[in-house]
Amino acid sequence: MPDLLKTLAVIQHTSAEYLGLIEDHLEGRRIRFRYFRPFTAGGRLPRQGEIGDGLVLLGGGPWGVAEGASRLPWLEGEIELAAHALAAPTPLLGFGLGAQILALAGGGGAAPAPLGLEVGTARRTAEDALGGLLPATYPLVRYGRDEVALPGSARVLARDERGGWALFQLGARAYGFAGHPGVKSAIIEDLIMEFAEAPPHPASALAQLRSEQAQIAAALVPIMAGLTRVLGLMPQGPR
Repeated sequence: MPDLLKTLAVIQHTSAEYLGLIEDHLEGRRIRFRYFRPFTAGGRLPRQGEIGDGLVLLGGGPWGVAEGASRLPWLEGEIELAAHALAAPTPLLGFGLGAQILALAGGGGAAPAPLGLEVGTARRTAEDALGGLLPATYPLVRYGRDEVALPGSARVLARDERGGWALFQLGARAYGFAGHPGVKSAIIEDLIMEFAEAPPHPASALAQLRSEQAQIAAALVPIMAGLTRVLGLMPQGPR
């Protein structure tokens, strides 16, 4: 019998940030995931043949795309890998820094911006976003730096409170989230402790994040249902 389970390659950029609440949703759908950690000694990016059924690019803490190889020596290779997935097209998700890498792989640009931690609200701008399952509003937690100009082919599906993009679609099966939709407060706390550089005065944003953890978990239910549908990630065959 052929293996009917789906497998995702997940690129971590820091020790602290991982899939978070998304892990349970994937495991509940029998979707496997394998982490790649290019920032560790002996770590590397996945090869094209190791992407499997999809590629996930996580956030990068205080790292940003505008700094390029000075902090992310594997950045060019990761952009090339994302461009390969876009061309296939292979299901591709980017969160935070990962969404910036996705935008660059699609032909967007980058500009420096200071490191920050924001807890706000995203609003859906396309009724059919994620197969119609994206909530009208959902919590938006952003930890990172730098900004990207989306490529002209990108479709914005949700915007933040200032009108900037919160979620975009690029091509048939690629989506970039400005923040991590399955973030846990412990991820942000660990990011602050992992690096010498931290956002200024994070206490109030952390308190707000903790108070909204239940809303984040609730919003993730339809978001993951939509993503697995539009990305074609539901395994086929008998249980």
